[in-house]
Amino acid sequence: MVTRPVRSRRKHRPWLLLLLLLPFAVTLWPGIYNVSQPQLIGIPFFYWFQILCIFLTAILMATLYYFTD
Repeated sequence: MVTRPVRSRRKHRPWLLLLLLLPFAVTLWPGIYNVSQPQLIGIPFFYWFQILCIFLTAILMATLYYFTD
């Protein structure tokens, strides 16, 4: 007897993957974050903004992994 794989009840939402373009586009345009002020714990904005983008992208990817198949 051949059994069919059980499909997940989650809906496939390919349009959610377009959200990954947002952090990519922001980091490609350095004119947005090419300043030294405001500083965070003595770290210029140019550096901590890029680190923030990495963490936000990781959170976004984990969320998208959960909501897509």
